[in-house]
Amino acid sequence: MTRSDLVARLAERFSQLTQRDAEFAVKTILDAMSEALARGHRIEIRGFGSFSINRRPPRMGRNPRSGEQVLIPEKLVPHFKPGKALREGVDTVDTAGEAAATPTVADTPST
Repeated sequence: MTRSDLVARLAERFSQLTQRDAEFAVKTILDAMSEALARGHRIEIRGFGSFSINRRPPRMGRNPRSGEQVLIPEKLVPHFKPGKALREGVDTVDTAGEAAATPTVADTPST
């Protein structure tokens, strides 16, 4: 799902919101989340998951073209950890879809 898909679905679901209002709401929420992460805060949305910042320590890498060793500096990267409800929901959907798509021994013709 893309940002524009989310805006369209919001406008669809809440008829009192125009497309422009839904777009503004999504932009406001995503901007607030980005600012909170940039300040080092943790974001938790119950039933969905949590966003936090992970520190990647500096390390030695290798330039693939020349083979020369290069120092890769420390980085702060966003990290998402799904909540229990989201993990279980995805697992249930995946398992049901996978079971129907995966042939069993009884479904395969014998030679």
